[in-house]
Amino acid sequence: MALAALAVLFLLQLSGLALSLNQEGLYLLQAKRGLEDPDNALSDWNPRDSIPCNWTGITCSSAGATVTSVDLTGLGLTGPFPASLCRLPNLAFLSLSWNNINSSLPDSVVAPCAALAHLDLSQNLLVGPLPDALAALPFLTHLDLTGNNFSGPIPPSFGRFPVIQDLSLVANLLTSTVPAFLGNLTTLRQLNLSYNPFAPGGIPPSLGDLSSLEVLWLAGCNLIGDIPPSLGRLSKLADLDLSTNALSGRIPESIANLSRVVQIELYNNSLSGPVPSGFGKLSSLLCVDASMNQLEGPLPEDLFDAPFLESVHFYSNRITGSVPSGVSRSTSLIELRLFANRLNGSLPADLGKNSPLMLLDLSDNLLSGEIPQSICDRGVLEELLLIDDLFSGRLPEGLSHCRTLTRVRLRNNQLSGEVPAGLWGLPHLWLLELRGNSFSGGISPVISGAANLSKILIDDNQFSGSIPSEMGALSKLYEFSASNNRLSGPLPSSLGDLGELGQLDLHHNFLSGELLRGIQSWKKLSELNLADNEFTGRIPPELGDLPVLNYLDLSGNLLTGDIPLQLQNLKLNEFNLTNNDLSGPLPPLFTRDIYRDSFLGNPGLCQDFSGFCPVSRGTRDRRGFVWLLRSIFMMATLIFVVGVAWFFWRYRKYKKAQLTPDKSKWTLTSFHKLGFSEFELLDCLDEDNVIGNFGVAKTVEMMGKGPKSMSVIAGSCGYIAPEYAYTLRVNEKSDIYSFGVVILELVTGKLPVDPEFGEKDLVKWVTCAMEQKGVNHMIDPKLDVRQHREEINKVLSIGLLCTSSLPINRPSMRRVVKMLQEVRAENKIQIETKDGKLSPYYCEEGDPNSSV
Repeated sequence: MALAALAVLFLLQLSGLALSLNQEGLYLLQAKRGLEDPDNALSDWNPRDSIPCNWTGITCSSAGATVTSVDLTGLGLTGPFPASLCRLPNLAFLSLSWNNINSSLPDSVVAPCAALAHLDLSQNLLVGPLPDALAALPFLTHLDLTGNNFSGPIPPSFGRFPVIQDLSLVANLLTSTVPAFLGNLTTLRQLNLSYNPFAPGGIPPSLGDLSSLEVLWLAGCNLIGDIPPSLGRLSKLADLDLSTNALSGRIPESIANLSRVVQIELYNNSLSGPVPSGFGKLSSLLCVDASMNQLEGPLPEDLFDAPFLESVHFYSNRITGSVPSGVSRSTSLIELRLFANRLNGSLPADLGKNSPLMLLDLSDNLLSGEIPQSICDRGVLEELLLIDDLFSGRLPEGLSHCRTLTRVRLRNNQLSGEVPAGLWGLPHLWLLELRGNSFSGGISPVISGAANLSKILIDDNQFSGSIPSEMGALSKLYEFSASNNRLSGPLPSSLGDLGELGQLDLHHNFLSGELLRGIQSWKKLSELNLADNEFTGRIPPELGDLPVLNYLDLSGNLLTGDIPLQLQNLKLNEFNLTNNDLSGPLPPLFTRDIYRDSFLGNPGLCQDFSGFCPVSRGTRDRRGFVWLLRSIFMMATLIFVVGVAWFFWRYRKYKKAQLTPDKSKWTLTSFHKLGFSEFELLDCLDEDNVIGNFGVAKTVEMMGKGPKSMSVIAGSCGYIAPEYAYTLRVNEKSDIYSFGVVILELVTGKLPVDPEFGEKDLVKWVTCAMEQKGVNHMIDPKLDVRQHREEINKVLSIGLLCTSSLPINRPSMRRVVKMLQEVRAENKIQIETKDGKLSPYYCEEGDPNSSV
């Protein structure tokens, strides 16, 4: 200590600086010297000051004599843990969170911090074992090491903290099992161990002895076995999270003894048996989530009697019986998700009358009867999801006035009658799915008021009448699917103005008139299906100018004239013009055998399929020569353009090399945290820089939930790694997850979040569907599976590795690139299997914990 102080004094003397700074200031300057400060956040740490009490992040005692707090949170500092900070004799508060502290934490460094009561080193890059010396600090009440790379087991010394209250080790690389000795920490109020790659093990019953515990987070800890009944003794517990493990057996009845519990999360386990009664007497309960288990039997009648209950999730189980009548008496219920069960019977008639219901999802059950008239009585319903049930009768008239609705999905029921007129024009509605029912009547012109409507899916009903011209006002409409109805009349010309339209499917109706011209706005249209109608006239040449159209079916109409040459511009996966009255020669591209079945049932077309059109040899030769010349010209032009572009690129690269130093001498540091700020990001968020449109991101604050409320948000996007819900940290492993989602998109042809998945995202949908239906069901039918099956399967496997639920099991980007380069090689990617199912653990030659 003395030598270090002398060194600092010597440097100050050399610089001609005043020597008035006290000893604690010298310790702080020594700490600064060991850290990189790219943003000059510590520029006001002035050695000419007599005391450091006015420096950034420094707080002194009331008398101003000694430093008691150092808070350098989020300053972008890089380097090893600054050991000199522990020489501050009265330092009680130390936070270096959200920096790039990248060393180990030896006992010798930590031990001198004897006065510390609060230590926060979360969201850094610390490595090595957890130091035993931390448990010997006599006044330490708060320890947060979340989001680092600490490894090895939790040491036995961690069972001997004298006064610890908050212990958070979330999202590290800790191994072994959750130790029983943590039950000795009787002063503990929060225990957060989530998202560590622990070895399979049970929940220690001794945790039930933590009489002061308020928060127990053990999500993603590889827990197995039963939930110990002893947890019911935690009388002060407010938040219990045991989600995303492999727990089995029944939910213990003692859970109803958690008299202060606010949130219970048991989802994504293998729990079985009935849901215990007693939830209704939990006077503080807000949320309960036991979805994605194997629970069975009826829901208890008292489930909805808890006075402040807001959210109930029991979806993807085996629950039977009816929805308890008590749900209609609840005055606080906001979300009810019971989809993918075996519920039957009708819904309580007053559902929605007394509670501010915002989301109701009862899809994939056997529920019947009418949809309650009071479903939106409180006027805040946003999502009504009743897919694949047996509901019948008419839609509630009150839905016409439910202006908060954003999603209505009633697919595959037995609903009938006319759709209430106002429902078509709700201002916030973006998805209206009524397909697979017996609805009748027409599409109301008030649909022009649905300014956010993106998808209209009304196939397989009995809708009639014409398509209203007011649909041309739907500037955000992406998909209009109304096949197998009784729509009639011409297509309104206003449809040609829909610049966001991607899919238009109106096949098997009674539509007539000529096909639309003036469709230059359809730049995003990829699918056009107007088959089996009564359209007449010629095929518009403009169809050949649509840049992304790959599915075109105009079969079964009364179209006449020749086939426009412009259609040869399209890259079509599906092309069907059969059963019309087309005539004349086929365009040269369509004389190939692969199009042989695309023109059947058109008597006026040339049908000499050995040579297609009967032209003379001279004419054929002349056409072939013209096409040859045209091809040569186009190729020469392409080569010229590429050559010019290459020349300018090389020239700019040469000029840049003359003006910039030799960067090959730089040292490349492996991936660390992002080095830009949110303000730099905002400056770049410009419409001119848009490369894709994946949805809308929102910030949400939910009372009483803390960081975990960021999780039913991460799921809505699909690209965000699941651990972000706990760590709020973006690192290489989360980027790997996002890249894996992109790979799965390419292989499956699906979006990261799609109505087809229900409430799952793409990763969960692929994993579940592979286990249930096999790999072939996953692959995009547009891919050439017959010729490239092995390569496609390998790429799919790489995507699954990248999206492993545990960050440690995701390969590094360098390894991902190598695997993609080796897709055609003989060696195959190793994926562990467990009982014939995919394991979340990533295997690689050499050290299984390697990040290479």
